[in-house]
Amino acid sequence: MSFFEPRKLKVRLSICGVRIFRIFAIMLLSRLKEREIRKYLKHFPAVGITGPRQCGKSTLAKEIIRSYKKAMYLDLENPEDRAKLTDPSLFLSQNQGKLICFDEVQFMPELFMILRSVIDRTKKNGQFLLLGSASPELLKQSSETLAGRIVYTELSPFGLIETIELPKASLQKLWVRGGFPMSFLAKQENISFVWRKNFVRTFLERDLSAFGVGIAPENMRRFWMMCAHLHGQALNLSSLGNSLGITHPTVKHYVDVMVNTYMLRKIEPYYANIDKRLKKSSKIYLADSGLLHTLLNISSINDLMSHPVAGFSWEGFVLSQMMSHLPDWEFYYATTADQAEIDFVIKKGKRLVAIECKLSKAPRVTKGFYYLLADLKIKEAFVVCPVEEGFSISKQTSVVSISELLNKLH
Repeated sequence: MSFFEPRKLKVRLSICGVRIFRIFAIMLLSRLKEREIRKYLKHFPAVGITGPRQCGKSTLAKEIIRSYKKAMYLDLENPEDRAKLTDPSLFLSQNQGKLICFDEVQFMPELFMILRSVIDRTKKNGQFLLLGSASPELLKQSSETLAGRIVYTELSPFGLIETIELPKASLQKLWVRGGFPMSFLAKQENISFVWRKNFVRTFLERDLSAFGVGIAPENMRRFWMMCAHLHGQALNLSSLGNSLGITHPTVKHYVDVMVNTYMLRKIEPYYANIDKRLKKSSKIYLADSGLLHTLLNISSINDLMSHPVAGFSWEGFVLSQMMSHLPDWEFYYATTADQAEIDFVIKKGKRLVAIECKLSKAPRVTKGFYYLLADLKIKEAFVVCPVEEGFSISKQTSVVSISELLNKLH
């Protein structure tokens, strides 16, 4: 039987399935990020790629260094690779002139000080590619800063633009499963759900301690579950602390940890000099819709559409797509004491845009929304709904799909 006979071909495709999906991921992510990272390597001694674990950082970095004649990849989570750095100074001196990629750099925070010394001595660009599953702010807490020597870029899980070209992709699938590649690309819904449950457990039991965060897994799980129930709502530290039996400063610490590890997003209120009193509390969202659904035990679109969190989930999903694909915009929200509300107020230069999210194909917008538009002097507004084609509902306000919104704001 030849390779192209059906039975053997099916087996070969099954074996190579993960590799094929990775090739798709490389192609799509490269188009959006690879050019930016290569440009940074020409102008900075070190480039940092941050983002949550399992979002594709390693795949992208390996594709980048493959084109360099002299390059080396070290996974600092791998004991064999860590052993090569028993004497980091000696290792770096023996590999001068190579682009060296250090993956999961948070596992060796002491390395930063040595890299700074090498950079200051050699004064060359494009020496180091550093990958970390924690934000620059968290990395700086436990390492010597490379300020002025490094530029960071963030890699998010899959967004709508990446997944639209993958086989059997759909907005609904991305919304329910979230953007982590292994979750989105799973062949079956239940396999995706199991992968996400294991991701949550691994993050709590292993990853947090690896980041140097001394929080008991069971305490963080309770906090994360509470955040899932408060997804899209105002953050009240005192109320949350009372519910969990912990202090106000402890809750703030938990929030900071989850924001810095890309598990939570915190949106600040938009400030403006208007007569109506704008609320000043932050709003919190789980960063990935798939993880939100997993924590709430929502495994399918039918479960989601009958759950009270559905509207807030859609709102957070829209936010994730905007933040992934519109990195130059600033994101806020606006709510007054008398409940007039705009889900998101986004700003780029002098352009100010209001975004309202409605899980309906025939959305109804409140009078308070329009009153607040006038108070904030916002002349451009969009209502983002699961529609196929947009339409206008007022002179300044249009109903659009997520993809239409991204095109109009790009």
